[in-house]
Amino acid sequence: MILGKVTGTVVTTISHPHFDHRRLLTVQPLMLEGESATGDFIAVDNTQAGIGDTVLVNREGNGARATLNLPDGCIISVIVGIVDSLYVE
Repeated sequence: MILGKVTGTVVTTISHPHFDHRRLLTVQPLMLEGESATGDFIAVDNTQAGIGDTVLVNREGNGARATLNLPDGCIISVIVGIVDSLYVE
């Protein structure tokens, strides 16, 4: 699980059937001060998140597929929660 910020949406004209009727969002991982930044990634939205939302993302394939009830799915990342507030000390 990682925390990230939704930075955009992905629009496709043709996609794999496992992505049918599912929103795809780009997510930028949140890092602590001093940590090296990693690149954005695409995640399936399971929470109705929007651009600018801080989200909790499951980036482990088996857990993501179990969340969406797709045991043979080709999904690696799924947004499982929207974070209301975040406090880092």
